[in-house]
Amino acid sequence: MDKWFSDFDEMFERMFEEMARGIPKDTTRERKLADGSTVKEFGPFVYGYSMTMGPDGKPVVQEFGNVKPSKKQGVFGFDQPALEPQETREPLVDVINENEQVRVIAELPGVEKGDIKTSVADDTLTIRVDSPKKYYKEVQLPTSVDQDSPKASYNNGVLEIVLRKQKPKAKGKEIHID
Repeated sequence: MDKWFSDFDEMFERMFEEMARGIPKDTTRERKLADGSTVKEFGPFVYGYSMTMGPDGKPVVQEFGNVKPSKKQGVFGFDQPALEPQETREPLVDVINENEQVRVIAELPGVEKGDIKTSVADDTLTIRVDSPKKYYKEVQLPTSVDQDSPKASYNNGVLEIVLRKQKPKAKGKEIHID
């Protein structure tokens, strides 16, 4: 019976070592305890989702965080649910389509305003933070926007960007015949 428990302990140890190899380095740290021993800490790991109704009446599910659900082969050869940690965290983002503008609100807790980098091209907004906390998200906008129009503010971990919608181009210019 003791052999069975030791085999079981070894199996769990192998599983833990395999899991630890897949964790990004910036989410692991070691800490000394009062008794002189060392403990390894992992995290933070964040996963969540937001569900809203789209303009077509269908639900829109948006995942956020720094882990992604997946499946991988387990110890006994069967596929099992797994979470894959990522180096960057995907922020929770809301896109609000207004009459003449698009408002984007992103949650970026724990970062300084100067660490936030954003760029816009046509109908895509990119948000990136490369500080101790790393965030990255490409946001698909509902329409093309004027790239010279962004107005941004950041307060208490919430980034708000307002972009003017691009005016539709004229279909053609009337030609006057002399």
